[in-house]
Amino acid sequence: MLHHAAKLRQCPKPPRSADCDQSNIAPVKRLLRFLVISLVVFVLLVVAGGVYVRSQLRASLPQVAGEATIAGLDSPVRVDRDALGVPTIVGESREDVARALGFVHAQDRFFQMDLQRRQPAGELSALVGPRALAVDEEARVHRLRDVAHRAFEQTEPSYRAVLEAYAAGVNAGLAELGAVPPEYLLLRTTPEPWRPEDTILTVLAMFNTLQGRQALFEQTIGALRDALPGPMFSFLTANGSEWDTPVVGSGPVRPPVPSPDVFDLRKTRARVTPQRLNPNADEDAIIGSNNWAVDGAHTASGVALVANDMHLAIGVPIIWYRASLAFPDADGAPQKVTGVSLPGLPSIVVGSNGHVAWGFTNTGGDWSDLVRIEPDPRDADQYLTPDGPMAFKIFEETLSVKGAPSKTLAVRWTIWGPIVWKDARGREYAQRWVAHDATTLASDITKPERARSVDDLLASVAGLGIPNQNVTMGDDTGRIAWTIAGAIPKRVGLDGMTPESWADGSRRWDGYLASADFPRIVDPPNGRIWTANAPVVDGEMLAKLGEGGYADGIRARLIRDRLMSLDQATPIDMLAIQLEDKALYLDRWRTLVLKLLARETTGPRAEFKQLVERTWTGRASRDSVAYRLVRQFRTAFVREVMTTLTAPAAVIDPAFDYTRSLRGEGPVWQLVTERPAHLLSPAFTSWDDWMLAAVDRAIADLTTDNRRLAEQTWGEANRAQFLHPLAAGIPFFGRYLNMPNDPLPGDTYTPRAQAPRTGPSERMAVSPGREHEGILHIPTGQSGHPLSPHYGDQFRAWLNGEATPFLPGQAVSTMMLAPLR
Repeated sequence: MLHHAAKLRQCPKPPRSADCDQSNIAPVKRLLRFLVISLVVFVLLVVAGGVYVRSQLRASLPQVAGEATIAGLDSPVRVDRDALGVPTIVGESREDVARALGFVHAQDRFFQMDLQRRQPAGELSALVGPRALAVDEEARVHRLRDVAHRAFEQTEPSYRAVLEAYAAGVNAGLAELGAVPPEYLLLRTTPEPWRPEDTILTVLAMFNTLQGRQALFEQTIGALRDALPGPMFSFLTANGSEWDTPVVGSGPVRPPVPSPDVFDLRKTRARVTPQRLNPNADEDAIIGSNNWAVDGAHTASGVALVANDMHLAIGVPIIWYRASLAFPDADGAPQKVTGVSLPGLPSIVVGSNGHVAWGFTNTGGDWSDLVRIEPDPRDADQYLTPDGPMAFKIFEETLSVKGAPSKTLAVRWTIWGPIVWKDARGREYAQRWVAHDATTLASDITKPERARSVDDLLASVAGLGIPNQNVTMGDDTGRIAWTIAGAIPKRVGLDGMTPESWADGSRRWDGYLASADFPRIVDPPNGRIWTANAPVVDGEMLAKLGEGGYADGIRARLIRDRLMSLDQATPIDMLAIQLEDKALYLDRWRTLVLKLLARETTGPRAEFKQLVERTWTGRASRDSVAYRLVRQFRTAFVREVMTTLTAPAAVIDPAFDYTRSLRGEGPVWQLVTERPAHLLSPAFTSWDDWMLAAVDRAIADLTTDNRRLAEQTWGEANRAQFLHPLAAGIPFFGRYLNMPNDPLPGDTYTPRAQAPRTGPSERMAVSPGREHEGILHIPTGQSGHPLSPHYGDQFRAWLNGEATPFLPGQAVSTMMLAPLR
C-alpha cells in the first residue's frame, strides 16, 4: 500500500495523474515570472526616477564660479561669494549691478520671489491650484497688478532703467540654471518670466504684510464705538500703557475707569455673553521690530551706531538676502552699500553705505481708512460722493486656477478705493489706502543708498513708495535722526480710527504731507533714539501718524534703559540688547499671582505657587517653568476680562475679536489695581475669585493629556517652526526642508521677541565707515535650494546670538558675468 501511494505521488508520464496536474503549475510559474519582472521594472523605475530627480535638483543649484554671459551688460561684473554664500557684486554702473543682483537673486531665491509677486496680485492659484483661490479672491479686489503696472509707467527714466536691468538679470539667472528650481519640479510647472512691474508688486507684498490688517483694526474699533458708551469706549481704546517710553514727550495718561452710571457690567452681562476667540488669538502678537541709534558722543568709535532687528514671520528661506554692492556713484566716485536685500528688489533695504547706516521698524500708524458707502436712494448702482451720485466702476477679474476652470470675479471700485467689506447691518465699505496710489509707488526706492548724511536720508525717505516705517539712522560724523518713511495721509475732518462716511466731503484726505511737515527727531540731547513699534513721539507729531495698532511700550522701555546705561557703546553692546529677554513685563503679574495664592497649601494651586516662587529666573529663558506659568495666567485673565468688557460689540458684529485692535495690559492692570465692583463679572463675587479662575484655567491648559505642571518650560511652548511653504505637501521628506524645531528664548514682551513662527528676521549693528566692526546675521541661509550648503548654515549663529560679521568674508568663489557680444 505504501509503495503504491509513493508511485502515485511520482506522477509518471504518461499518463498524467489526477493528483498532480502539470497544467495547474504553469499559470503559477507565469504569475511568479510576471511579479518578478514587474518588481524589477518597478525598482528600476524608482531608481531611474530618483536619479532623474537628483540630477534635476543638482542641475538647479546656483552657479557660483566660472563665467556666464548676460545680454545688456555694459561691462563685466564680478560676483565674489564668501563661506556663507554672501555675494559681493562689483560693477561699473548701477544698472550692471542691478542686473547681476537680479541674476543671483533668481538663482538662489526665485520661488520666494514668485510667491511675493503673486500674493498681492491674486495670482497664487495659477501656480498651486484651487487651495489658494480664497486668498486670491481677497487680494484681487485691490487690483494691485494694475496698480504696479501704472506705477512702473510713471517711474523716472533712471529708476526705470534699474528696474528693467534687474528684471533682465532675473530672467538671465533663471535661463542659466540647468533645471527649473526644485519647487517647480514638485509643482510640475515652469517659472514665468520676471517683469519690471513685479518689483513694485514685491513692494506691495510688504504693504500687505505690514499694513494688511488695518481694515480689520477699524472694523473692530468701529463696532466698539457703536456698542459702548463714550467713556467706556475711550477707556478700552486709549493708546498705550504706563510702559510707553517715547523718545520725545511723555507716555500717555490713561483715562479714568468709567463710573457705574456710564457702564455697569452687572446689568449689561445679562444681555450678552463674551465672544469666543480663536484659541491662538493674542492681542500682543504684533509684527514689528526694534531699532535704535546712538550718537558719536556715546560710542566707543566716536561714530554713530545703528542697530536693527526686524520682526516678521520667519519661513524657509528667510525673506532677506545678504549682499554687498559696489559701483561708481553719479560723480564716478566708488560707492559700496552692504546689508540685507529683498529678493525681487534691486536695492539694499537696511544697511550702511559707508556714510549713513539705517534700519526700519513698523510704525503702528494709520495708513488706510474705511469709508462707509452711502447708496444713492434713487439708484442702487450708484453711491453718494461730494460731487454727487456716481456709478460704481466694475472690473471683471479673471483668476486662473491650475488644474481647474478659471473664475471671474466682479470687483467694484469707488473714488476712494475698492469695496472690501459689508457689515452685519448690510452697510458697505470702501478702503482708501496708500498702497493703491501708483504715483507714490513710482518713486525710486534706491534713493537711500545715495545719502551722504542724515539730512540726505531724511529727505530721501519722505514720501518714498514703500510701507510706512520708522527709519532710525546715523552718519559718519556722529549724528543720528528718526523719521517716517513713506507717504503720510493728510486727513481732514477725521482721525481715521473708525469707519466714517465721506459722502459730503467734510471727511477726506487732502493728498499727503509735504516733506517739511514730516515728524522728525534730529540729534536729541541725550544722544539716543529708539523704536519698537510703540509711539516714538507724542502730541501733534503723533496725531499726524494716526492710530493703526501700536505695540505696548515694554520693548521700548527695556531698550531705552539699556541704551542709557552705555556711554561707550559698541556693536557687541547692541547685540546684547537685541538678545535681552528680561521678564520685566511679567514681573508684576508674578507678584500679583503669588499674593493671590499665598494661602494655598495643597493641590494644583499650591504647586503652581511653588513653581512660580522657586523657578523664576527673571527672564523669558528656555528652561523657565515660572515664566510660562505666569504668562499663561496673565493671558487667561486678560482674555477673560477683555472679552467680557467688549461683549456688547459682538452683538453688532458677530465676527468681533478684540485681539485685532486692542491691547489689554493698560485697561486690565488699571482694573486689577482699582477693582471696581461694577466692572466685575457677575459670575464671580470678587476680583480675587475671577483671578483664581484664571489660575485654574492656566493649570488646566498646561496639564492636558496628563502633562506635569513642573515640566512645562517656556522653551517647550516656544519652539521654532520655521517652515518651507511646500514642506507640508511632501510626504516623509518635507520636514527636512524646515529648520530645526529648537526651543527659543525671548518673547513678545522682550527685545528678543521670538515666537514659534515670528521673530527677528535679521539682527544688525553697524557704524557707517566702520562696517568691519559690525554684526549681521539671518535665521536660515542665503539659498532657497535644499541641496545648497547655504540653505540653513546661518541658523545656529542666529539661534545662539553669535556676533557674525556685517561685511562678507574672504571670497571662496568668484563668478564673472560678461556682456553678451
